[in-house]
Amino acid sequence: MTYEEVRAFAFSLPGVEDSTAYGRPCLKAHGKFLTRMFEDGISLVCPAVPFDEREMLVEAEPETFHFTDHFKNYAYVLVRLPHADPAVVRGLVTRQWRATAPKKVLKLWDETHPAPISA
Repeated sequence: MTYEEVRAFAFSLPGVEDSTAYGRPCLKAHGKFLTRMFEDGISLVCPAVPFDEREMLVEAEPETFHFTDHFKNYAYVLVRLPHADPAVVRGLVTRQWRATAPKKVLKLWDETHPAPISA
């Protein structure tokens, strides 16, 4: 997966725009941080990943998921895009988008994009 693919997916969500953060490409949703490229140039900074989930991801797929000492005390995970499953990245981006979206936007989104029924 590439940042351009992440960007293309993110732009399918309402209110997403390009920006920069710490001198790196960044995406914002509704004026709030959505995701950005990490300084290594291959990892995506994904917020709103609880510590227990982050630990599980890093342990299960260390070639894909990691974090640095800087993020140790924050609910963030870094995703090495060349190794990432696109569906997982889309899920992480969508989770943060939903956290930033106004209630009216979420209501309309959920009405027009029903969740798939799982068996």
